[in-house]
Amino acid sequence: MSRLLIKHGRVVDPSQRLDEGLNVLIVDGKVARLAERIEDKGTEVLDATGLVIAPGFVDVHVHLREPGFEYKETVATGAAAAVAGGFASVCCMPNTQPVNDSAAVTEFIRARATEAGLARVYPIGAVSKGLQGEELAEMGEMVRAGAVGFSDDGRPVHNSYLMRRALEYAQLFGVPVVDHCEDPSLTGKGVMHEGGVATRLGLRGIPAAAEEIMAARDVVLAELTGGKVHIAHVSTRGALDRVRDGKGRGVAVTCEVTPHHLALTDQAVADSEYDTDTKMNPPLRSPDHVEALIRGVLDGTVDCLATDHAPHHADEKVLEYDLAPFGVVGLETAIPVTYDLLVRRHKLPLRMFVALWSSNPARLFRLPGGSLKVGSPADITLLDLEARATVNPDRFRSLSRNTPFAGQRLKGWPAATLVGGKVVWRRERR
Repeated sequence: MSRLLIKHGRVVDPSQRLDEGLNVLIVDGKVARLAERIEDKGTEVLDATGLVIAPGFVDVHVHLREPGFEYKETVATGAAAAVAGGFASVCCMPNTQPVNDSAAVTEFIRARATEAGLARVYPIGAVSKGLQGEELAEMGEMVRAGAVGFSDDGRPVHNSYLMRRALEYAQLFGVPVVDHCEDPSLTGKGVMHEGGVATRLGLRGIPAAAEEIMAARDVVLAELTGGKVHIAHVSTRGALDRVRDGKGRGVAVTCEVTPHHLALTDQAVADSEYDTDTKMNPPLRSPDHVEALIRGVLDGTVDCLATDHAPHHADEKVLEYDLAPFGVVGLETAIPVTYDLLVRRHKLPLRMFVALWSSNPARLFRLPGGSLKVGSPADITLLDLEARATVNPDRFRSLSRNTPFAGQRLKGWPAATLVGGKVVWRRERR
């Protein structure tokens, strides 16, 4: 019987409305007891003095690239980046090669995660075969193999009839359909937010309407079918308003926002002199959209945060702005970026911050964890809210370095990550 006692920490668990000094006893990988005093005789002790003990953080939107693009990232290196960023669990998108549109690929990803023995990895299966948007993938087989949701992320489900059928079919399994909301006919060959900055830089723009039209359609289809739709990486005020309106009518719609869409505006493209680490899809938006997203987090419209971790090889990102691929990495910077912005600057309550990264995403995708209730898996994130460090991509455990936050000094970093009661990562003292 393995026993670990985490002592002297501040337990913040939104699932139990806890925010107090408690010790946590872990027995055989599960939370066994929470109390002010617990006998530690014969038990391994982890001193959490000055740290927050939170349910293991969950990122429901990452790209691990394997199979097919292992030069960008693998399941093992992505899982290593996850635990180094404070994440005990991640959900990985299906735009691999071959596409995760079958039980075989789903099982392959899960096997790779088991071999790595780090973060829990939950595959999200494709909505359509080959991500072609023409025919539903074998959704039932993928769920039985371990898929926790469906998405054609990287591409929108542009066929409304197919999206309707996906929402109806996913109800049989109680899982959400995650949509990348974008009208390709409006996006065209755009590479950044359509607005004054794009005009000055001479770059083709992506209008906010491209996202907002598809978000509105998805809310309508969720209302029609009763299915669960999750809007990925919301970046515009209008899309968030459609989510808010749908929630008000009782529609099963939820959404996520990324750290980079909260912390940066389209001005970053100009300030960085066309650095392609500022190129992502959806693009960085203008300040009015960013302000609306922050308000959406503060008022509870935004259900969870997610990184959209999208690794690319350095040779791909050194191309000119029009030709470089969309995407940035985020697993190893997400917690300090969002803590610094939301809790320190905008006074978001810490318990709400923890919920956005743990209990909320776990609940939305019906994942184990997200709670420190007795009997729960002992997935735990320890946070050092006083730690200050400069983002150094050379120290990343991800294979890729494409971050827009390089060189920024931030406060509030993960101190350790536990999965199933095992310490799988601990921050080095510097």
